Formats: sequence, C-alpha cells, structure tokens
Amino acid sequence: MGMMGEFKEFAMRGNVVDLAVGVVIGAAFGKIVTVLVDSVIMPPIGLLIGGVDFSDLVITLRQATVDAAGEAVPAVTIGIGEFINALIQFVIVAFAIFMVVKAINRLNRKPEQAPPPEVPSEDVLLLREIRDSLRK
Repeated sequence: MGMMGEFKEFAMRGNVVDLAVGVVIGAAFGKIVTVLVDSVIMPPIGLLIGGVDFSDLVITLRQATVDAAGEAVPAVTIGIGEFINALIQFVIVAFAIFMVVKAINRLNRKPEQAPPPEVPSEDVLLLREIRDSLRK
C-alpha cells in the first residue's frame, strides 16, 4: 500500500472524522458563547456594578503620547476586561462540556451484573451425591 493509500486509510478512520466534526461544532459553540457573554451576560453585570463595560476595562501602564516627529505613540494597557470576558466564557464552555460528558456517561452506564450463583452448602452437596449414587 502506497503512501496515499495509507493516508486515505488514516484520514477516513472513524476517530479522525469524529474529531473533525467535534472541532467544527466546538468552534461554532465558541462563537455562540462569545456572543452570549459579550452581549447578554456582561451588560447587566456592568450595569449592576456602575455602568462598567468590561470589554473596555483596561489598566493603563503608559498614556498615549506624541513623539518628537509628531507621530502618535499608542497607550500601553492591560486588557483586564477582555480577560474577565474570556474567563466567563471558559466557565460557560467548561460547564456545558461537563453536562454533555455527564449525559454521555449516564447513557453509557453499564447495567448491573447479576450476582454470581450461590454455591450450595456442604449438606446439599452431600445429599446430591447420595441421590446420584442411589440412582445407579
């Protein structure tokens, strides 16, 4: 089998296709969560704590200035608001994945095994032995 044949066999293996589908669905789910956090969850939270828009929340290390040549030098900032948004998105995604895995585990739960048959007592074994010898 040539290299192309081996690659085709590898690429068409069930796990690879399942992984590709999972990545595509995960990317779409990530977009949904981003919009949910940025447009639905964060505005009410910002309103409750005084009208703060978290996506614009930054810590300024150096203000924007104009250099000697007259060109603007942008401000140096830490985007703490973007970090908060990403943290909330992570929690939502992690919780959603937890719920999916929990549901899958519930569906894949193995049925309880039947208890092993009881071993007859010594008296029963002795009586069976006597019965079998009388039949002969």
